[in-house]
Amino acid sequence: MENSSDFNATVPLISAEALRAQIVQNPLQACWSWSTANVCNYLLGIIISICGNVLISVSLNIQKYAHVRQAQRGSKPYYTSGMWWSGVVLMGVGELGNFAAYGFAPASLIAPLGCVSVIASAVISVVFLKETVRTSDVVGGSLAITGTYLLVTFAPHASTHITAHLVQYYAISWHFLLYLFIEVVLFCILLYLYKRRGVKHIVIVMLLVALLASLTVISVKAVSGMITESITSQLQLIYPIFYVMLVVMVASCAFQIKFLNQAMKMFDATEVVPINFVFFTASAIVAGIIFYQEFEDLALLNIFMFLFGCLLSFIGVFLIARNRPKIKQQDRTFIPMDKIPGRRNTDKVQPEAKTQTYGSLAAKLMCNRAGQTDD
Repeated sequence: MENSSDFNATVPLISAEALRAQIVQNPLQACWSWSTANVCNYLLGIIISICGNVLISVSLNIQKYAHVRQAQRGSKPYYTSGMWWSGVVLMGVGELGNFAAYGFAPASLIAPLGCVSVIASAVISVVFLKETVRTSDVVGGSLAITGTYLLVTFAPHASTHITAHLVQYYAISWHFLLYLFIEVVLFCILLYLYKRRGVKHIVIVMLLVALLASLTVISVKAVSGMITESITSQLQLIYPIFYVMLVVMVASCAFQIKFLNQAMKMFDATEVVPINFVFFTASAIVAGIIFYQEFEDLALLNIFMFLFGCLLSFIGVFLIARNRPKIKQQDRTFIPMDKIPGRRNTDKVQPEAKTQTYGSLAAKLMCNRAGQTDD
């Protein structure tokens, strides 16, 4: 603990002396190089995050189209489609971009930019999947874009170089240890209500996801920042704290996906998507404030406008995700009798499993013939 404290106490001193020496020799060049590097990292993180979220929305719509096409054809499972796998690859690239963005920009800014994915997904659904444009889509998209502009404008622009010693120093600070204790207690209480008491409310499940997401954001920014620092400056992968954060990142992501999948099974996506975005963004902002102290020395007006931009993004995502049209898939467990030539019965009868035509080529040809006669 003393070594980490001594290290972090000497780093600002060395940086200040070096910066003072540069200013004395050439003040214009020193200030310009420092501010330019800071702004470039900030803008680079924003651009990478926006591109990553757009790729994620494109991948989701590609997978959705692959599901619809496979459901209409009914020939092979969706995971045998090359289009579906291309969507999975694009999603991986987009998530990798979001991961890299945490190494350049504050976590409190990268997390709210997830609304870009919702906006892009709505636009792609209308343009390529021919979904109907609703008034709530236009209003929600306008609010989300306005909120994104406020986020980018008033977010903290200072970009701290994440090193292993700095992460270790932040991890043993009293305010983070207090935050971690409160989070563990809340998580245990919610998990008890969810597992033991059987409380299946959507807020309970989404709070479990959000509490895990705060640890995910902290660990992702730490791992991404240390990798970026290793590439650009000094190797950070030799310190144990890097692998501790890597384990926390993988474990929190795995359990977060587990609870999120359970929520998707129990509740509709139009409820899960906006609530998850709001809770995840709030937990990421709190994690960035407490662990990385990103709002330190930030003006009160900037804080207010940043939170106002978050509120606009929340409302916009809620309006876009509300009452989205669902994918209508044909129920292939039953064969409609009115589709078979010579039959007048409109009831749906399940074929017997013991008959020779159950699941055979004859049954499929009969259904195909019925579809041709209807056309």
